[in-house]
Amino acid sequence: MSSPEVTIRLTAAQALVRYMINQKVRLDDDTLVPLFAGVWAIFGHGNVAGLGEALYGVRDDLPTFRGHNEQSMAHAAIAYAKSMNRKRIMAVTSSIGPGATNMVTAAALAHANRLPVLLLPGDVFANRRPDPVLQQIEDFGDPTVSANDAFRPVSRYWDRITRPEQLLNTLPRAMSVLTDAAECGPVTLALCQDVQTEAYDYPQAFFRETVWQQRRICPDAGELERAVAVLGKAKTPLIVSGGGTLYSGARDVLADFAATHRIAVAETQAGKGGLAWDHPMNVGGLGVTGTSAANELAARADVVLGIGTRLQDFTSGSRALFANQDRTLIQLNVTTFDGQKHGAQPLVCDARVGLEALHDGLGDYVSPKDWQDRTSLAMANWQQAADGVMAASNAERPSDAQVIGVVNRVIDDTATLVCAAGGLPGELHKLWRVPGAGGYHAEYGYSCMGYEIAAGLGVKMAHPHREVVVMLGDGSYMMANSELATSVMLGLKIILVVLDNRGFGCINRLQMGCGSEPFNNLLDDARHSVPSAIDFCSHAQAMGATAEKVDGLSDLKAALERAKASPVSYTIVIDTDPLVSTEVGGTWWDVAIAEVSHSENVRSARKSYDNAKTKQRLGD
Repeated sequence: MSSPEVTIRLTAAQALVRYMINQKVRLDDDTLVPLFAGVWAIFGHGNVAGLGEALYGVRDDLPTFRGHNEQSMAHAAIAYAKSMNRKRIMAVTSSIGPGATNMVTAAALAHANRLPVLLLPGDVFANRRPDPVLQQIEDFGDPTVSANDAFRPVSRYWDRITRPEQLLNTLPRAMSVLTDAAECGPVTLALCQDVQTEAYDYPQAFFRETVWQQRRICPDAGELERAVAVLGKAKTPLIVSGGGTLYSGARDVLADFAATHRIAVAETQAGKGGLAWDHPMNVGGLGVTGTSAANELAARADVVLGIGTRLQDFTSGSRALFANQDRTLIQLNVTTFDGQKHGAQPLVCDARVGLEALHDGLGDYVSPKDWQDRTSLAMANWQQAADGVMAASNAERPSDAQVIGVVNRVIDDTATLVCAAGGLPGELHKLWRVPGAGGYHAEYGYSCMGYEIAAGLGVKMAHPHREVVVMLGDGSYMMANSELATSVMLGLKIILVVLDNRGFGCINRLQMGCGSEPFNNLLDDARHSVPSAIDFCSHAQAMGATAEKVDGLSDLKAALERAKASPVSYTIVIDTDPLVSTEVGGTWWDVAIAEVSHSENVRSARKSYDNAKTKQRLGD
């Protein structure tokens, strides 16, 4: 007769955090570390008495961090996971109602970028006895619906915990999603607030230490053979390196592969930094925000090898960039979903393993000499153009590119540059020269304004010994800035470089490019009774940071040196020109323009748009 199972009586919330503590991850260097680096929390009536009580009890084993905004906390957690190449993660908890729905945007960001985060919003009472409770959303026809159903389309895994014992099934499933290279993304466990406090006799075995390690998917023999056959005959090949290159730790393998076979490498926003900027085969950013070199080669390439990229429209020039009518696209990706995009020939596998297999299969193949020469010439021309647009000047309001040039020259090679939305990611994708691994952190899958400052904090938590420099516009600063105060509170210094162009300069330029008049984007073109005069320095100082405004590029260098020497978070504000962007490089982007308009400029822009659409390859 078997002995009874050993159990321990815990609340559902206590069981959840105990389970989290016992999840470990084995890194590539064989180090064993906790999977969860901590929990971000803003407490309310939906989580303070349940999960809050449980977190207090394990505060020395599972740190709890307090933020100032639920969306920003989640952004910090997501940036942490991205900086750790998706190997370690954080959780974020909120109360029900607005605290929960504040995190929906962050969930969407994580989903678009395939980044892991565990979201633990409080939920309504499972027993429904006090319904409707404070902050409850009532569906007139379905009492099972709550505000947390909004997380369903932006979560890779979603569950509502209405019984304590449901954790026995849902937690292992949640962990498998968070740690799987192909499924990776946000997990939402909506925690009914009464259930958080209810006790259950959990099996002791449920809390045994579990070690996770991302599996490295090997390529199918047939897919590999077909990829080698196509690539081995390529006359004008091009590699497109995405975030998957970094997440799989394939940086060194890619550098060797490109150098050996003499194949140029263009980078997506997520893949930037996969090669050092001065690697002889690195032709820089690709697509709408890409270099002239990368886009010239992309238009001629007969074989395009995508590595760990989801081929969004900015990368593919809205499906018009890869213009060679005879080109073949090979998509090396851990997911079948991405591997078959754009009519690609799939190679479903881990990036590092796949590159190693391709390297072996290609043998002594190298691209033709004339293609190598074209690559070198295109890159030399681009570097000359980039040097020109980044050169310092005495302009009263410098361009974003000129500010980038100064910052890039001053900060250390080991620093991480963080960006997300507006015009800066476009300029940085083209111009920022990444010297080594981890030097560039862009969120451009969701292009979320307000990600930047919180992300800088998350990057600093992942790499506390790195200098973290956040470049953002005044619009993004105003969108979400509260975690600057959190960085001060936690003693995690970040440097902000705020480019003040008095509004949403990027969209203003897009608006004008579509034939419209400037309207409602720059502060001076918006409806107002009192002219805007925002003092960013005083605002940053009020949150505990050191701050200064510089008069121009000549003062920016000295300010950056002071920021590097500062022990606390530092904000530098500089006025910039909202109308100037780097003209060289880039490619067409499909932004629909009004088919009927009273404006001749709009009608003219529509004609150009209709002509450009004819170059799209919609069959693949």
